Amino acid sequence: MIKGVMFDFSGPLFRTESTARWLRAVTTKVGLDVPEDQLDACVSRLQEFGAQPGGGFPRTVPPHLEPLWRERDLTAERHRAAFTTLAREAKLPAAGLAEALYERSQSSAAWRPYPDTESTLRALRGRGIPVAVVSNIGWDIRPVFRAHCVDDLVDAYFLSYECAAKKPDPRIFQMACDALQVAPDDALMVGDEPVADSGAATLGCRVHLVDPLPVDQRPSGLAEVLQLL
Repeated sequence: MIKGVMFDFSGPLFRTESTARWLRAVTTKVGLDVPEDQLDACVSRLQEFGAQPGGGFPRTVPPHLEPLWRERDLTAERHRAAFTTLAREAKLPAAGLAEALYERSQSSAAWRPYPDTESTLRALRGRGIPVAVVSNIGWDIRPVFRAHCVDDLVDAYFLSYECAAKKPDPRIFQMACDALQVAPDDALMVGDEPVADSGAATLGCRVHLVDPLPVDQRPSGLAEVLQLL
């Protein structure tokens, strides 16, 4: 019987904006006029290097950045350094955009909840099932939950940069289970990364993976969670 549920942040509950919208939002804010073809080319390079936090993984990580990339989620400083450096590798159209892009990625405006996020969290609350968010990340996501009015539906947050442990390390899942006061055998982890999120299974937790499609393309994947209880 499931007595507590853990969710990843990006993928199951929220989705970041497209890379194109991310870049255009920043260039517009700073008043930078860039031809459309140059913006499109820059979007492709940013995607290649995986420079958008919460976006896709890099297709290319320069060898000299590999150690930083592997440890990016363990501290806020490493996270910022990894993503701003990758953005610079993508040959941005102006100096200073890397930091501006990183700041945009942490704003609530850059994130949207899936259509069934609130209803699923509210249904769990109604059943008396506590919820934790367990995420590999380098910044505080609580303001995003508050901005979208779902923070009151989450009981605890376990963010890798605060815990000095990242998924699939079982320690971070154990921390969440302890906070929810449930045994791992009675917990469910909902995520979108098979390797990272399945680390919960080493403790005996059930794991349910969803498809991290854009919010307007994914069917009600979280509704399946309620069927597993």
